[in-house]
Parts: sequence; C-alpha cells; structure tokens
Amino acid sequence: MNKPLAERLRPKTLDDYIGQKHLVGEGAILRKMIDSGRIPSFLLWGPPGVGKTTLAQIIANTLDTPFYTLSAINSGVKDVREVIEQAKKNRFFSSNSPILFIDEIHRFSKSQQDSLLNAVETGIITLIGATTENPSFEVIRPLLSRCQVYVLKSLEKEDLLELIDRAITQDSVFKARKIDIQETNALLRFSGGDARKLLNILDLVVEAEADDPVIIKDKIVTERLQENPAAYDKGGEMHYDIISAFIKSIRGSNPDAAIYWLARMVAGGEDPKFIARRLVISASEDIGLANPNALLLANACFDALQKIGWPEGRIILAETTIYLATSAKSNSAYLSIDKALAYVNETGNLPVPLHLRNAPTKLMKELDYGKDYKYAHNYENNFVEQDYTPQEVKNVRFWEPQSNPQEYKFKEFLDKLRKEK
Repeated sequence: MNKPLAERLRPKTLDDYIGQKHLVGEGAILRKMIDSGRIPSFLLWGPPGVGKTTLAQIIANTLDTPFYTLSAINSGVKDVREVIEQAKKNRFFSSNSPILFIDEIHRFSKSQQDSLLNAVETGIITLIGATTENPSFEVIRPLLSRCQVYVLKSLEKEDLLELIDRAITQDSVFKARKIDIQETNALLRFSGGDARKLLNILDLVVEAEADDPVIIKDKIVTERLQENPAAYDKGGEMHYDIISAFIKSIRGSNPDAAIYWLARMVAGGEDPKFIARRLVISASEDIGLANPNALLLANACFDALQKIGWPEGRIILAETTIYLATSAKSNSAYLSIDKALAYVNETGNLPVPLHLRNAPTKLMKELDYGKDYKYAHNYENNFVEQDYTPQEVKNVRFWEPQSNPQEYKFKEFLDKLRKEK
C-alpha cells in the first residue's frame, strides 16, 4: 500500500524544505544555528500543515543526533521519563544533545511539562515542541523561559504552487500518471495555506480518476471534496476555519449561527479553553464598550470551564456565546489602541510632561518633577482641565465613541465635564 502523498514528499533537507524563509532561508536565524551545528531548545508555533514536524526531523538529520518523538495526545509522564533515560544513555561527550520532539505540546499537562524541566535545563535533551496554540497560554512559564519561540506562517501561494509542481514532477507514483493541472484556484482555496491539506486534496483527486490523463480543474476538485468532505479535514485541520466562522457569527449578531459553529467545535473535540479564550477576545474586540459586562461574562466563562469541565461546560460556552452574539457591538477600543500604537511608532518616545512625572527623590523635585500637577479629586466633579500628554499629542483623538447607548453615555459625561469648565 502506498504511503500518503504528503508522507512521500516529506523533505529530508533544508534545501528541499518549502516555506518559512524568515526562519530557515539563507541567513535566517534558525538556519544560522543549524549550520553552526548547535541549537537551543525551542518551540515551533504555527497552524497545521506548515512543516513543524518536518523541520524538527530535518534538524535532527542535519545535526546527526539521536531523535526521539512523543505525541502529547497519547504520552504521559512515564513516557517522558523513559525517553529522558534513553537520551542519557545516548549522550556522548562533546556531541549534540539528543533531540526530543513533542508534537502538540500545548496538550501536555503541567506535571508532564514539569517532568521536562531538569532535562532541558541540564542539556540532557534539546527540546523541540510543536504547537498550534499560543505558547504563552499553554506552556508553563519555567519551561517557556528555557525555550526560544519561533512562529511559522501559513504557506504563501508561491509555496503551494511549488509544492504542486514538486508532487507532479518528483513523486514516483504521480510521475507514472499523466496529470494535467489546468486550474489551481480550488486547490489553493481549500488548502488554506496548509501543505498537508493541499497534498491530501491532490492525492484524493488523482486517486479518484482511474484513467489518464487526469485533468484537474476547479470544478473537479470541488466535486471530489463534496463527495468526501472529510478528506481535507484529517485530524481536525478545519480548526481555524470553524473558529473564524464562530467569531464572525458573534460579530454579525447571529446567535443561531454562532451556536451551530460552537456545536461543531464541541462535537469535534475542540479544546474548550481555546473556545473560551476566543470568547474573551471577542468580548473585547467586537462588543467592547458597547457592553462592558460582556468581558466580565466571558472571563467568568473561562474560569468556570476550568472548574466544571465537560460535559456541563458546553452550557457555559453556549450561554456566553449567545450573550455576546446578542450584545450591542463596538470596536472603538480595538481601533483606539491600534491608532495609538501607529502614532507611537511614528513619533517615537516623546517626553512625559514634567508635571506628570513621579518625584520620589529630592533631586527630582528640584528638577520640577511633579510641579504644578493638579490632583483631580480636589476639584468639583473630580475633574480639572490640564495637559495629560506631550504637546505634540495634545489635540490628537485616539478614542472615537461609536453609536450605541453605552458609549453615548461616556461621551455625554465627558462633554458635560469639559463644557462646565
């Protein structure tokens, strides 16, 4: 039985590796370390199908060092300790540390991650972890502090087209067929920047055609995937597509659609913490100041999930999802911080006005730090007009209230204070 196309085409060297030029291209940071023959422990963070596992294997081959691999889905503390013991036996003087690759390291519990600490710190192993989740949320701080984090990106169109060409021209099975690729839009669209998904789709379409030549057009690709919808979703790779639909349904104030996508994630075994984190983000980004209680509820949802767990946790997620979807929407806070960040990047580190500076020492007071600062609580309505920014920023408005009752109240309150003065 033939291996899947993605496995047959798995590159063995960096020169054959497609994508991630910012990390492994000529002169890039990870490429330099690999070429030098020594690498630190690090985490590869990125979406599925962008080459995390492949890159780890190439590094091990290039450095000619023992390579161990564990999957966080089916490995426990006992497995970790056994691998570390094996690594100790294979650790030779002046040689590179054996590499331990852990796929989906974000699924490791705290105790499992704790069991790695000493081996990583003492150099018994060089850890390479792969994760689709933000390591700052899922990896314990002591382990995170011992590892570099490198971000992998979805493959660009040019990368995917190169991959298609390689499949047609270099794969032994495909070379034996007459394959005519006339259109690539559907292949690229359904792959979503995921190399493995792209090759799975290509494999499916070619295998479905008994006779040569195999003509590949957008319509044919779409039809084949409709006949076998799971073919391009192996291992839950629609993870990002579905969470995107979920958040956009909340943003669009459609509770029925939001609940449908929530059900898809729950039924598919999605990590509930991942869903809860996205709800917290949505409460800030999309509901924002139009309903500040949304953030409180989303945060309470996140906390309650960790206390309750499954299956009742689905009800907590549903309640929060409906509340957010039916809340008034505002992205004024989101827009204001991005506008301010752009301004800061453009203007640099403008000095803090003297009257706003802290003056804990006598010298600072002599230099007029804090002089003439007006304490708002000493004035009527706890408000006093004074400058709170550098002169260059004085007339710049970063926050613009939007059309909803809550922000109208905020604006009315501020306008009244300023008018009275």
